[in-house]
Amino acid sequence: MEKVLNTLKKLGIHYELVFHQPVYTVDDTDNLDMEILKGAKICKNLFLRDQKGKRHFLVILCSEKKADMAKIQEQVLSTRLSFASSERLMKYLKLEPGHVSPMGLINDKEKEVEVLIDKDLKGKKLLAVHPNTNEASVLISFEDLMKFIKAMENEYKFITI
Repeated sequence: MEKVLNTLKKLGIHYELVFHQPVYTVDDTDNLDMEILKGAKICKNLFLRDQKGKRHFLVILCSEKKADMAKIQEQVLSTRLSFASSERLMKYLKLEPGHVSPMGLINDKEKEVEVLIDKDLKGKKLLAVHPNTNEASVLISFEDLMKFIKAMENEYKFITI
């Protein structure tokens, strides 16, 4: 988490850090005191791989949405998509299941993970993402999240979910 916060400061990104009980899934957010998130749109983050395991994707979407894998693979011209294993998650983003976050891109030194962003997140004033631990959330604007993603230099694309 410290590495993420230091990078946000270095990039001049405004954020607020809030601590809460561990959140492993979007369903776990139902138990959070939503006041601490100050109306932020909670992001769901999925780590996927193609059929041969040659391409890996971090999908960032609105928490209330369900990801249609076939629709996503069509938009990125990929073979069948599935969830990547915990071993792959650790290899590429240095994260454990339940901690998936765009902030994990900070650990992708080889820039192997492609970032897919739900178009409906564009322009949101406040988003909530993990700072690589599920015991806290970083409250950040969409513009500042994009500034972070661009600074990580991974390929990214907006998709319709």
